Amino acid sequence: MKHPFILNAVWNGGRNSDGTIEAGQLKTQISIPKEMGGPGVGTNPDEMLLGAAATCYLITLAAMLERSSLETESLTLTSEATVDVTNNIFTYEAIKHAPVVTLTSTATQDDMDKAIRIAHKAESSCMISRAVAGNVLIQTEPIVQIADN
Repeated sequence: MKHPFILNAVWNGGRNSDGTIEAGQLKTQISIPKEMGGPGVGTNPDEMLLGAAATCYLITLAAMLERSSLETESLTLTSEATVDVTNNIFTYEAIKHAPVVTLTSTATQDDMDKAIRIAHKAESSCMISRAVAGNVLIQTEPIVQIADN
């Protein structure tokens, strides 16, 4: 079964203008970031790709932990993208995911080891990671810990 997603966009001028996008629950202003010579209004493609990759990874990780019967106390994620701008050529180089998986206080060392393996496997199982494979380096640096009693 195929699931179509439709985005409608409006752009209000030249390169340094702004616009809006709307796709389902996503409704926001867009422009080029100030750091790249734009007006910095709303979000931008770099943040949206990072958001898509991070969201996909986090949901995939949560599902894989659940399927493996690993109970979490909390699951958080910090993701960082690196974009190179050389000679006004923009290259999305890398994304690094740094999840913190806090297992419940009854977790064992084997559970921790399993969670680390799953954290790495979730990256290659994520649809967005697979979509950008070969173009953007994606790294995962998980921290797995056990909650205090």
